[in-house]
Amino acid sequence: MTSNDSATETETWQPKPPELLPPWHTPEREKLQEQARRFAMDEVLPVANELDPQKGEIPASLLSRLAELGYFGITVPEENGGLGLGVFEYCMVSEELARAWMSTASILARSQGLGTAVADDVRRNELLGRSARGEWIGAIALSEPDAGSDLAGVSTRAVLEGEEWVVTGRKRWCGNAKAADFIQVLVRERDPEPGESRSKGLVNLLLEKKRGEFPAGLTGYPIDKVGYHGFLTWDLTFDGVRIPAGNVIDAAAASDEEGDAAKRAGFAEAQKFLNTARVHTAARAVGLARAALEDSVLYLQEREQFGHPIGDFQALRFAVADMAAQIEQSRAFYRQVAHLLDLGLPCEKEASMVKLEATEMSVRVTNQAMQLHGGNGYTTERQVERHWRDARLTTIFEGTSEIQKRIISDRLLPRSPLS
Repeated sequence: MTSNDSATETETWQPKPPELLPPWHTPEREKLQEQARRFAMDEVLPVANELDPQKGEIPASLLSRLAELGYFGITVPEENGGLGLGVFEYCMVSEELARAWMSTASILARSQGLGTAVADDVRRNELLGRSARGEWIGAIALSEPDAGSDLAGVSTRAVLEGEEWVVTGRKRWCGNAKAADFIQVLVRERDPEPGESRSKGLVNLLLEKKRGEFPAGLTGYPIDKVGYHGFLTWDLTFDGVRIPAGNVIDAAAASDEEGDAAKRAGFAEAQKFLNTARVHTAARAVGLARAALEDSVLYLQEREQFGHPIGDFQALRFAVADMAAQIEQSRAFYRQVAHLLDLGLPCEKEASMVKLEATEMSVRVTNQAMQLHGGNGYTTERQVERHWRDARLTTIFEGTSEIQKRIISDRLLPRSPLS
């Protein structure tokens, strides 16, 4: 086939007929994706290009637009004012937003009904409505200086005194903490008994607060990150912070006849959250890689050397082909796992697999994009360095790549009695 034949084939390409599309492709999802893509490129990207170099936070105006489009309530039931959709749509929209600025895709994770799983039905429905409207945006305090990958090692203490929990300890890597309406805190209310799992005695508490303020007893400082700007990430100290006794997350799911608080499923709730979070991270990683690819395609046509665009060089064209193939592979994988989650099927292994593969892919692709940009890629004049900085983080948060490998291998290969 000659180059002219190839050009003609490209110009006359038509979309695949519906019967050849994957089962999760629907016109409704296509419409939602198109809307998110337009919003990301027209409204989010200009803000990101202006504020990210300044380490600026997502402006209130952009948060209002996310709320107006319903993105804070993608997975919130329609009867509570949400879109009533699933993990698939949540991840699909997040990919589009991450293509422009990963922080806007990440702020969505601080809603979606987060911080609403309280025992009181009236209160839960009220919070779900606020979550869908973008009026209940939170933060999650899981990690500690000595407990990151090992969540069962959480040592922040909660002691029940009358009608209040009194929380003392330190949390680290709590994104959006000060700007949030609440902080969901994983704490230890008792030590495990001999023979019990180390996760016993953990509970999730809901700390309500005012945006832009810390309540009495809570202090902290923002961590100066390499990337992932848009909101601040905090190191927090809890010194006798008081939380109402009823503010227990997942209390209904873990209730029992004895009312034993030690049986509340704090650790299980955190793990359930992480499964969705890992697929969401895979989607964000795909968005970042796609941004790097699209920026590179434009740059290779713009930059000229030896009398013609550098995109004419075969080595660079092949690099683009490899990048595109890897992105498509990871996108198909995260959508498959999101579909499984929406079906309610257990897929902890698959969630770890897609998180591992998509994030490592994103680092490779964004790194290659910087190389394709040459010296210009190593400046802040181009957005490709932002994509690389943010992609590098995706291999670390929501469980490092090494933790994902441990989860996967533990479900495939039994350990010997000697281990």
